[in-house]
Amino acid sequence: MTDTRVDVAGVQVATEHYIGGRRVGSPDTFEDRSPLDWSWKLADIARGDADAAAAAVGAAVEAFPSWAALTVEERAAHLHRLADAIEERIEDLAQVECADMGMLLESLRKRVIARGAANFRNYADLAVEHDERVWASKGTENRVVRMPAGPAVIITPWNAPWLLSTWKLAPALAAGNPVILKPAEWSPLSASLLGDLADAAGLPPGVLNIVQGIGEEVGAALVNDPRVARISFTGSPEAARHIGQAAGRNIVPFTAELGGKGPLIVFEDADLDAAAEKAAGQFDDGGQVCLAGTRLLVHESLRHDFLERFHRHVDAEVLGDSRDPATTISPLIHPEHLARVDGFVQRARDAGDRVVRGGQAAEVDGSRDGLWYEPTLIEPASNDAEVVQQEVFGPVLTFQTFRSEDEAVALANSTAYGLSGIVYTTSRERAERVGRAVRAGTVWVNTFLVRDLTAPFGGCGISGIGREGGHYALEFHADLKTLQILEDSTT
Repeated sequence: MTDTRVDVAGVQVATEHYIGGRRVGSPDTFEDRSPLDWSWKLADIARGDADAAAAAVGAAVEAFPSWAALTVEERAAHLHRLADAIEERIEDLAQVECADMGMLLESLRKRVIARGAANFRNYADLAVEHDERVWASKGTENRVVRMPAGPAVIITPWNAPWLLSTWKLAPALAAGNPVILKPAEWSPLSASLLGDLADAAGLPPGVLNIVQGIGEEVGAALVNDPRVARISFTGSPEAARHIGQAAGRNIVPFTAELGGKGPLIVFEDADLDAAAEKAAGQFDDGGQVCLAGTRLLVHESLRHDFLERFHRHVDAEVLGDSRDPATTISPLIHPEHLARVDGFVQRARDAGDRVVRGGQAAEVDGSRDGLWYEPTLIEPASNDAEVVQQEVFGPVLTFQTFRSEDEAVALANSTAYGLSGIVYTTSRERAERVGRAVRAGTVWVNTFLVRDLTAPFGGCGISGIGREGGHYALEFHADLKTLQILEDSTT
C-alpha cells in the first residue's frame, strides 16, 4: 500500500487511486496543473491502466453482497456520516477544487461543497422514504421491489468535478451498488479527497473506489468490464458513443449527459433588465456550464434596449483570480480548451459572423498569459453557423432576433442538442405554451439554475439519454422485481 500526498493550497491530497479502502499506485503518472496559474504544478497523479480498472471492479464485486444486504436504513446511516464528514471539511474541499478546476472560491465555500453533502443526505432519505407499489390483481397481491443492480461505473467531467461526483455517487450507493468513480484527468483532486472522506465516515472497503487516469485508457477498461452492472457518464457525445457501444455489448444500462446549446428566449413582454442581467450571467464559470443559455434569442423590437442593458451588465463582470472575492468570471480549465474556444471564435470571424464584443484571450493583471477569455458575443450570419450549432463550452454567446413566438420556438429547437432552455415572459399562458414547446430536459421561466434534487435531469437529442435525479436515479441503479403472491395462500 502506498499513500503519497502533495500539498494543494494547504491541504494534503493523495495522488494514488483508492481501491478496496486502500491507496494503490500505478507505474505511470500524469501531470495536473492549476488553471489559476499554469506554472503551478499541483501533482503527478497515478495514471490508471487496465490492471487498476480490473482491481477496482474486483473490489466492488467483492463488496457488493454485503453492501446490498444492508437495509436501506443502514445504508442511509453510512451516507449521512459521509455527509457529516464533508461538512467538516468544506474549506479544505473548496480550496482544492478552486486550485484544481478554477471555480470561484466563494461559490465553492458558500454553495457548491455543501451541495455535495446535501446530495448524500437527499438520496439517503429518498431511499428510506420509498414506498413500494402494492396492488391486487387477478387474485394475487403484487409488489414492485427494487433490487441493487451491482457495481456501477461513474465517469465525471472536468467542469464540475465535486458537484457531479457526489450527485452521481449518492443514488448509486443509496440503491445498494458499490461504485467505481473515474474523475476527469484535468481536475481529479476533489475526487481523491472523497477517499479520505469515505474512510472518515467508516464506509466499508470496496463500496467506493476511485481510479484516476486518461479516459481512453482506464475509462475504456472500466466500461468494457463485463462485471459492471451500471454506467453513468457526463461528457462529450463523442466519448458517449464509445461508452454506449461497450454498454451495448455487455447489455448494461447506461445514462449519459452530453452537454447543451441552450436557448435564452426574451419575449417583448419580458422584464428586460432581469433578462439582460441573466444573459450576462451565462459567462459565469468562464461559460463552462452545460446548462448555460448560450443562444440569446430576443424579440426584434427589443434589440437595441436589450443589447444596451446586456453590455452594461457584462461591463460589470470582473475577470481575475478565482480566490479573489471580487472576481466574477473564472479562467478556462486548460490551454487546450482555451485554444478550442478561440478556434470557434476565429472560424466564426472567417465565416462572416459579426463579433459584437470580446473575441480574444483576456488581459488580466496586465498579462495575456493566463487562461481567461473575454466575454464574447457573436451575431451569426446564419442559424446554420458552427458557433450556433455546436457547443463551445466557453464565454461565447450568440445573438439572434425573432418576430413571432413560432419563430422563437423554431430557433430554440433548431440544434441537435436539448439539455436546457430559458424563457423570459410575464405571460403565464406563454410561459406554459413555450415551456412545453421547447424541446429540452429542463426549461426555466424567468429564472436559471434553480434545481430541485428530486426532479428528473437529462437531455434530448445528442444532449444525452436517460434521466438522473430523485427516484429516477434510484430506479436506474436498481433492477425492478415484481413479487406476486396468491391471495389467501399464506398466513
